[in-house]
Amino acid sequence: MASRRAAARPRAVTIVADIGAAYAAQMVGVLATRAPSVRVLTVVADLPRQDVRSSAWILRSIAERFPPGTIHVCVVDPGVGTSRAPIAIECAGGTVLVGPDNGVLGPTADRLGMRRAVRLDRARVGATPIGSTFDGRDLFAPAAALLARGRPIAALGPTIRPRPGSLGAAIRTRGGARASVAYIDPFGNAVTNVPSDWIPRSVRSVDVRGGRLRDRAGPLVASYEALGPGGWGLLRSSFGSIEIAVDRGSAADRYRLASGSPVELRWVPGPVTPRGRGVARARPVRGPPPHRLRPRGSTRSGG
Repeated sequence: MASRRAAARPRAVTIVADIGAAYAAQMVGVLATRAPSVRVLTVVADLPRQDVRSSAWILRSIAERFPPGTIHVCVVDPGVGTSRAPIAIECAGGTVLVGPDNGVLGPTADRLGMRRAVRLDRARVGATPIGSTFDGRDLFAPAAALLARGRPIAALGPTIRPRPGSLGAAIRTRGGARASVAYIDPFGNAVTNVPSDWIPRSVRSVDVRGGRLRDRAGPLVASYEALGPGGWGLLRSSFGSIEIAVDRGSAADRYRLASGSPVELRWVPGPVTPRGRGVARARPVRGPPPHRLRPRGSTRSGG
């Protein structure tokens, strides 16, 4: 019933891809031609190139913010032109995911609740291939147009069991977590898969091991500004997980962190004052020697 109600409403189609604006625009053109009354949103076209893991993380964070019944077309497809399957997955509430069967759709389907999946049949979809390397335009967009116009997913191809996608699970340890970097954002912040609410409220600093960070304590702060220029630390990210950041810099570059990098976090009792590159400590106030200080307005006397 939920999927029927969703299908009865006007359906939006999103494009989530790593292919760049020029290629995404061709997909928009196909959708506008085949489903002219459907709203098409190019949500992001510059995902990390051929990075299935990071793209799966981003797609999940996007899809869960959209209303039920939305059709999400994801084109992060290093295996295009090979035997990898093109698929569509219907989720609870009528949301549909369209894209390659390489694991990029799996975490979103798990989060939303997968109901059924099909392997897209090119003849049933009415695909019009111009080449063999752009299924986003030639197959996924036509399939999304049919779905948006009310075609049931079962009409697009035979049932398939999609390849599961894994973002890796963070593991709680005594006083910390073992985890990995899920995504490097455009600013170089290393977003981990550790839920923010795992950190006790009393913790003000975190010891980090990962990349070039070797058991170094960084402050847990509420803003990048609190770190100070060049300072590093940790924040509760907008993804709902912990990120490692450098104010006005790139944590990924400085500490050689990448998507999939393992990290270990350990909660450290007591505050750390943000500063610079290592364990932050209070900086002494510098000034002229005491014997050179004179009251303002004083003058030198002759004699």
